[in-house]
Amino acid sequence: MELEPAEEHRSQPSRPACFTPKQRDAVFIHPAQMPNGRQIKLLKTLLSSACERDCLYCPFRAGRNFRRATFKPQEFAELFMQLNQAGIAEGAFLSSAIAGGGPRTQDKLLDTADILRNKLGFRGYVHLKIMPGAEKDQVYRAMQLADRVSVNLEAPSTERLARLAPHKIFIDELLQPLKWVEQIRRSQPAYKGWNGRWPSTVTQFIAGGADESDLELLTTTNWLTKNVSLKRAYFCAFHPIPDTPLENKTAVDPLREHRLYQASFLLRDYGFDLEEMPFTQEANLPLLTDPKLAWAQMNLAEQPVEISRADKHELLRIPGIGPKGVEAIINARRNGRLHDLTSLKKLGVIVERAAPYILLNGRRAIYQQPLL
Repeated sequence: MELEPAEEHRSQPSRPACFTPKQRDAVFIHPAQMPNGRQIKLLKTLLSSACERDCLYCPFRAGRNFRRATFKPQEFAELFMQLNQAGIAEGAFLSSAIAGGGPRTQDKLLDTADILRNKLGFRGYVHLKIMPGAEKDQVYRAMQLADRVSVNLEAPSTERLARLAPHKIFIDELLQPLKWVEQIRRSQPAYKGWNGRWPSTVTQFIAGGADESDLELLTTTNWLTKNVSLKRAYFCAFHPIPDTPLENKTAVDPLREHRLYQASFLLRDYGFDLEEMPFTQEANLPLLTDPKLAWAQMNLAEQPVEISRADKHELLRIPGIGPKGVEAIINARRNGRLHDLTSLKKLGVIVERAAPYILLNGRRAIYQQPLL
């Protein structure tokens, strides 16, 4: 399985060279890929990096010795428009450290987005962060201005969050705004949202930061997908930041992050249930095998799937076949064009992964690795 493209950063961020030292220190441009596959240049920075919270893992935590930067909403909006008109930035990710409380900080983010949309006429992509403790009317306003909104849960439960951010309240400050987004989405007509539709919703977890298991992370992610229409979860493998209370904690293998993404997509897009994930005794995913392949090794090796008759649900469970491949196979079957692995390969199937788990017209598919 490949990582789904959705605001993924494919290379290192850059800093524009044409601004003041303050602006250059605070502004980062990230090449990002959107859900439709389009590449954009995304301004991803903080309205302010001066924070009153003391989250144990965070580089912006209060009391940490580093240079801070703060923009006023008008200043930030004008800076972005300069970048946009120069072709340097195409979209904006608006977030901030917390100063003066969540609602006050949220107001500044909303003011920035409002200036961009209604004063400066920007109609492109805006991802707006919802601050911990934001009020319901602020969440509603954010949904009227943004293409995407997000709340970073960081951990899968109240108990785990206490190990990362002891002063954040999991249910009231973080989970409640996500519930409000869904309530508004269900109760209000879509034309009230930006550009005639409501924004998508995402969250982020710090994988391994609170010693939680993959089962815990995926249980919460699965619940969010089903109950608040979460578009996706981002997983960030924990790595220690100097001069923070967790600076001596061991970094998490980035491969764990990758496996969590793969499993979350299986749950969301491939029809898998949480109980089918190949968890270890420690309730984690195996690092050395992707979860779809691990499931197939246990369930399909002795009972391969007949490609000529399998339904969509069965096809989606075969390694090397994704949603697009399933549709291509179903369409090709109507014309009787599936006779061998070569015909499957032409449809986009990764045949070396699929071959051990399929039948073609009642026969095992034999894949031979091409000679170099």
